Parts: sequence; structure tokens; C-alpha cells
Amino acid sequence: MELPPRSPDGSERCPRGAELAASSTGSTLCMSSSRSESVWTGAPRSRWDIYHKPLIVVAVGAAIFLFGVVITSLACFLSKHKKVYKMSGPAFLSLGLMLLVCGLVWIPIIRKKQKQRQKSQFLQSLKSFFFNR
Repeated sequence: MELPPRSPDGSERCPRGAELAASSTGSTLCMSSSRSESVWTGAPRSRWDIYHKPLIVVAVGAAIFLFGVVITSLACFLSKHKKVYKMSGPAFLSLGLMLLVCGLVWIPIIRKKQKQRQKSQFLQSLKSFFFNR
């Protein structure tokens, strides 16, 4: 039984009816992959699909920050391994705070891109309406 051809990175298989294009290097590229179709279609995406990456970064950052708070407070209450707590506590605090801030800044950036994309689609539809008569 013949297997369908793989994409150049080897991760995806081309569907049976997909067009194959030969590149200048002699390898074949899959012209219709499910990943590229979902990017270019205008199908509405859920909020989770849009915001899941920054929300995960915020959650991980908050967890690391709280872990840093606990480790730092252990340096105040425990005398055993005090130097380790004093060194690692602030490191976890700064790493957690960095991830938390990056995630919180990422959310408005995504909102702005969504608004720009909606405006662009609206202008394209107006342009095609007036010029395709």
C-alpha cells in the first residue's frame, strides 16, 4: 500500500487529492494542508483559540511568582538552608514576574491585531464590492 507523501519537515501527510508542486530543489510540497487552510479561511475562532497562549503564560508566571514568594518567606522563618532560599527565592520572583508581565502585555496586542484584521477584511470587502461591478 502506498503512503501519501510527507511535507518537507516530515510532520504532516498530504491528503490523497491534494495538488503537489515540485520546487526547484526537486522536493514536493503539499499545496493544501489543513493548517494553512485554517489560517487563510475567514472562519470565526473562539476566544480560547485566540487567547490561550497568553493566558497560559500568565498562569505559569503567576505560579512561579507565588512559588518565589513562598521560597523567599522560607528564608525568613527557617534557619536551615537559609542561603539557598535567599538565592533562589528572588530568582523565582523575577522569572515569575517577567512571565506574568509578558502575558499581560500580550493580551492587548492580540486585541489590537484582531481589530486591525477586522478593519482590513471590511475594507477588502468594500473594495471588491465597488471594483467588481
